[in-house]
Amino acid sequence: MTNGKSSADKPSINVDKAIINEVENIYNDILKKKNPSLKMPLRSLNNVSFNPKIGYFELVGKEKTRTLTTSTIKTFAQSLHMMELAKELIEKDDLATKREAYYVSKNWEDARFHDQPESDTVMDDIEAMLMVNRESLGFIPEEKGGAVSGKLFVIDKDQDTGKEIKIDCTKFGSGAYSIPSSVESLKFETEAKFILAIETSGMFQRLAKHNYWKKADCILIAMGGVPTRATRRFIRKLSDEKNLNVYVFCDNDPYGFMNIYRTLKVGSGNAAHINKYFCVPKARYMGITCEDVVKYKLPTHPLKDVDFKRIKDAMKNDPFVHAHNQWQDELKLMEKMKVRAEQQALAKWGLNYVINTYLPEKLKHPESFLP
Repeated sequence: MTNGKSSADKPSINVDKAIINEVENIYNDILKKKNPSLKMPLRSLNNVSFNPKIGYFELVGKEKTRTLTTSTIKTFAQSLHMMELAKELIEKDDLATKREAYYVSKNWEDARFHDQPESDTVMDDIEAMLMVNRESLGFIPEEKGGAVSGKLFVIDKDQDTGKEIKIDCTKFGSGAYSIPSSVESLKFETEAKFILAIETSGMFQRLAKHNYWKKADCILIAMGGVPTRATRRFIRKLSDEKNLNVYVFCDNDPYGFMNIYRTLKVGSGNAAHINKYFCVPKARYMGITCEDVVKYKLPTHPLKDVDFKRIKDAMKNDPFVHAHNQWQDELKLMEKMKVRAEQQALAKWGLNYVINTYLPEKLKHPESFLP
């Protein structure tokens, strides 16, 4: 591995004990007749730094404090209830979706949540306060993980017997292996040369249907837009343990660059406290570039106001962009061209042009991939 930490570098904190310590601190403050408080890092790009040698966004130390007062009593109570629910899940070796956690709160009387975004925010605060991922707290997202096809055996365990199960990702017919919500116990066997992470499910399905993984000797993984944490963790773990490069195939637009690719590679400001577990420092961008738009005469769409805003924000505020002149140049060129292009635009030259021409030509020059 060249950057970042090993996939074995996962949260090792005793979460149950960490929750108890937080509650004991609150109890001791009350005994001392002090207003108890909860401290957690600010979750934004303003509170992260980026060092390419480390490979992911790191927190720089800014915190927010939630002190028990008349104006914060509800949120404070919600935080304690959320920690109590997490402790219960850990003790029972159970889990709850984020949506289920929201509905559990309906039993919390005046501390109940009125909508799920409110619940999600408190859950994220607890996660950041304890510096663990929410899966360690027993909470899992609703969204489905990515899909996998290609030269890979995933070794899982039978839930009833505990015996190992070897899953062949080449044997799903017209379907694909679906990444589970928790991937820490998975093991891998593969002779593939690299991982190809693909933005859209449609493009993944085309490549999988035509067994592109066989032609390119690779593993195909569908991200389905911004990849879920499970998908990011799966790619990181597989990449680290099998020493595989990760090439990312995205649309040519600010969202594909800065929301999908950058989140996969170095993480986000909102999840800076756990980026080191979920980012994929080995990732390189091999998707549609501004140069490709011209070279392959691709159909385009005009940039929208939101696209120009994303470019401006990335150039001004994103430490990842600040660290790479290549990305600054790419964003400036896109802003100048005022257009974006999708992966599927390659179909202008034929439905399988991406398989027969585009990807083979790109893979001949990995040194030209964006960092």
